[in-house]
Amino acid sequence: MRILITNDDGINAPGLKVLKAIAEELAGEEGEVWTVAPAFEQSGVGHCISYTHPMMVVQMGERSYAAEGSPADCVLAGLHDVMKDSPPDLVLSGVNRGNNSAENTLYSGTIGGAMEAALQGLPAIALSQYYGPANVDLDDPFEASAQHGVEVVRRILAHTPDEKGGYRLFYNVNFPPVAAANVKGTRLATQGFREGLGFSTEPHQAPSGRRFLWIKGGDQRRPTAEGSDAQLNLQGYISVTPMRADLTAHDMFDPLSGINT
Repeated sequence: MRILITNDDGINAPGLKVLKAIAEELAGEEGEVWTVAPAFEQSGVGHCISYTHPMMVVQMGERSYAAEGSPADCVLAGLHDVMKDSPPDLVLSGVNRGNNSAENTLYSGTIGGAMEAALQGLPAIALSQYYGPANVDLDDPFEASAQHGVEVVRRILAHTPDEKGGYRLFYNVNFPPVAAANVKGTRLATQGFREGLGFSTEPHQAPSGRRFLWIKGGDQRRPTAEGSDAQLNLQGYISVTPMRADLTAHDMFDPLSGINT
């Protein structure tokens, strides 16, 4: 198996090392793991692509490249430049430092990389490690993802239907904020929503006197609905959320049918 990996935390991020180890075990001795990751952190860029300016791609080592762009850019660079003569069988994005559950999904560059791979017709999985009091001070806060990642990806690939065309499936996997030994299992999950919790701004004044705004997040321990990703993560489960890039609100076609003429 040939696997392309990327992330949004940057090519030197510890989570990318975890992902490479996962990918190498999945690929096997006869397989290959290729890395195309952002040269600098790209957290929160979503599915952004560098449409209006070029990006520099630099080889960092054997099968390892850094790109001055977003995770989606990195996937495009991997598929259409770095690996153009022999494309990957699978794209993995992560392992993100922090959760991409609930509304975080919508902002995530980690998700953006997997989404772009799916739009390019490839199997794709985004992986993120929830942080919390039970794992943030471990010697390896990525312990849960490092020890359970291979099994989860294998189970996903074994149960994914063969699809042709259209908006292909990709997956959002979040590992719970606990030690590896305390992971309770894996559960399919809907995307949750943390009620009353969204991004906001906090003003600061620079020594120069100029006013700046920091983007401010909220409490990541706030639960979501039963059976949804963040709720399951906080209960100690790995969540797997199947996704598509189709943003159509299909459930509203009947209620809004009066719009038709």
